[in-house]
Amino acid sequence: MEYQAFVDHVRADGSLLADAADENVGAPVPSCPGWSVRDLVAHVAQVYEHKIECTRLGHAPDPWPPEWREAEHPVPWFRDAHARLLQMFAESDATTPSATWWQPDQTVGFWARRMAHETAVHRVDAQLARGVSSPIDPALATDGVDEILRIMLEGDWSDDANEAMNGQRIEISAGVRSWQVRLDRDAVRVSEGNDAADAAVTGEPSDVLLWLWGREPDERVTRSGDLEVHRLLRTRLVLATQ
Repeated sequence: MEYQAFVDHVRADGSLLADAADENVGAPVPSCPGWSVRDLVAHVAQVYEHKIECTRLGHAPDPWPPEWREAEHPVPWFRDAHARLLQMFAESDATTPSATWWQPDQTVGFWARRMAHETAVHRVDAQLARGVSSPIDPALATDGVDEILRIMLEGDWSDDANEAMNGQRIEISAGVRSWQVRLDRDAVRVSEGNDAADAAVTGEPSDVLLWLWGREPDERVTRSGDLEVHRLLRTRLVLATQ
């Protein structure tokens, strides 16, 4: 997806998130146990503030976070931070330098992608607090599956080595794209394709993305193969997305 498409999704999903939160800030968020809508909205506002500062300063702000006076009124704060984030994106392009936690990509383009997915998933959270949610755009959700697998999950896991993982493979399919995840003791490796695997997860892009983020129950996707491999994948996903 292109930079402007990510920005457009931040704009649209952010507006839907704020609308869902209005007059509902005290409600529990079923997909985020222990959180109220107030907590959810304040969290996303703070995330936006952090990305604005990373770009303004050229390095991660420290100390972080500051005290937020606006936390008393999270929805107006969210709307203001959302507008300022969009302004930052409008004044930048995909190559504008910014400090990020992903060393290979130190650009505003990284944040446009990351904030599009952050906003979409939390928009669903806010809507679930009102009992009804709409799916994430299929193209955005497909890209979100790629992001969570390649940016969040893939890489060195030697600090959390798991002896039960010895090269098991699980295929993740969302729409027309498929990824194969290999679970090794001290690493996770991701490749595209549909080679032979020990287990598989398939479904519509929005359902697969939300399942990977722990927002959808197992029944919303199709799981097949070795259920122990599914369990091992979930243990990695919980750590990768916390």
